Amino acid sequence: MTIYSLYIYDRHCACVYYQDWHRTVRPKLAVEGGLLPAVYAPVYPSTNPDDASYSNRNTLASSSGVVVAVNEDVPRTPLPTQSSHSPIAQLPPPPTSSLSFDEEAKLVYGVVLSLRNMIKKLSGKDEQFTNYQTSTYKLHLYETLSGYKFVMLSDPNADSLRFVLRQIYSGPFLEYVVRNPLVEMDSRERGIDNEYFRMSTDRLVRGLTVFQ
Repeated sequence: MTIYSLYIYDRHCACVYYQDWHRTVRPKLAVEGGLLPAVYAPVYPSTNPDDASYSNRNTLASSSGVVVAVNEDVPRTPLPTQSSHSPIAQLPPPPTSSLSFDEEAKLVYGVVLSLRNMIKKLSGKDEQFTNYQTSTYKLHLYETLSGYKFVMLSDPNADSLRFVLRQIYSGPFLEYVVRNPLVEMDSRERGIDNEYFRMSTDRLVRGLTVFQ
């Protein structure tokens, strides 16, 4: 069984956390203003010109604010290129999704909300929406009493993974998010991502006997 990704939404319908494992298509950068910070760093748009990931300039300034050294990091001698026949030649990067990540997160939440409302109207208030399956993936849902929604995508042949989502909630989520005074829950300004929560969730998922 293959687990693809995990989304967590707060009670305000905002995606506050994302993590993936066996995703074949890389998520595309979110548009500016479309995603809360501290959700998933690789897709968050950076608007800081001094960010190392967006600039190759290393500057050293004096206390007066005058730049006294600039390093453009441009080698004077061209570096040798790897041969295409080399056994350590780099693999081509995986394809990127056509949707920006903020639109993707909204679509996932929209599917969950629509199906949940449809089931309640057709089957009654006591009926719960827990998962649905297509030919390419299966979506699993676990909703807490506080309104947080844990959504996991897996291959279509997987059994129900609600127990995994419940373990994430009762374990890493309570320990490193709810009980963490540095995490502002329901702030509408930031996500809940932090190093300990991400590492603990990754360790829990990879330790499952069903994880491949």
